[in-house]
Amino acid sequence: MSDIDGQTNVLSLRTGSGSIDGLGRELGRFVVATMPIPWQLVRDRLGAVPMAVIHVESMERDVLERQLAELPECDTILAVGGGQAIDLGKYFAWRRGARLVTVPTIISVDAFVTPKAAVRLQHRVEYVGHASPDPLVIDYQLIRSAPPELNIAGVGDILSIHTATFDWELAHRAGHHEHPFSPDDVARARDLVANVERLADEIRRVTDAGLQAIVDGYLRVNTICLPADHYRAEEGSEHYLFYELEERLARPFIHGQIVGLGIYILSRLQQNRVEWITSLLDRIGLRYHPVDLDIDRPTLAESLRNLRRFVRARNLWHTIIDEREITDAWIDAKLAGLRFASR
Repeated sequence: MSDIDGQTNVLSLRTGSGSIDGLGRELGRFVVATMPIPWQLVRDRLGAVPMAVIHVESMERDVLERQLAELPECDTILAVGGGQAIDLGKYFAWRRGARLVTVPTIISVDAFVTPKAAVRLQHRVEYVGHASPDPLVIDYQLIRSAPPELNIAGVGDILSIHTATFDWELAHRAGHHEHPFSPDDVARARDLVANVERLADEIRRVTDAGLQAIVDGYLRVNTICLPADHYRAEEGSEHYLFYELEERLARPFIHGQIVGLGIYILSRLQQNRVEWITSLLDRIGLRYHPVDLDIDRPTLAESLRNLRRFVRARNLWHTIIDEREITDAWIDAKLAGLRFASR
């Protein structure tokens, strides 16, 4: 990543099949933050034994603090797994002031390149702390051991640029200047979506090139968002639907998939190149239909009815949700093309 060194949250990067092998011998006294299946995949490849292995129980902050109090003294936190395991490792590294090493086993969310940990306070998402991986290890062989749809989900936080930049432009025109508008940042962000479109078939097949395209996309999002100190270029109304649903149902989702659902629905509220973005979601193979997320139609409809109240109660950034009414007739029309879980 020579052209983006020093501009992302990643202090060093290793890529390639087999790059996890023997890593443990470099970490001194280390503790692993993980989940059972990812840990089974890597434990015999590290070449060293950790002082402790801490599994994700919940991302509720009181649970994290209890686990933190039980953590042994260590030099390094090794985070192995998906988004929640990486966030657990980031939280521990931040609170302990320890070195962080991250080994994503799926790339369904950008947690492995962002500095803050996504924690929950009574199922409400909050981003806290700051931790930078040194190194971030991208082992293609390891990542491909996960079901393909989980890695394909990694495009969610890149394709969200489509709706998020629309919202940012909308807010700027409406005089909402929480963050200074940057046409250059919008253009650079939209180039990342164009790159995903160029490599859509590689991403769908989960090739080395497809995996690297997702990782590079995340890194380049950071070169836009970290200097600006906000994520308006990739977080907007599509994420707000995800937040409402997670709080409503009090359960987590595969991040890129639920964001994909938000892109599908909110692009329609925006009237924003709907056919093009839907075709791209489908071409890549992102699972965004409510049936894939175990969401039934009444639940999604009620979430949409509540969405404006939700975002205003939390003082979230100005988006299309603040400007266009979501009516029952609109809901009926726009949900007609989606497949739902039955109850």
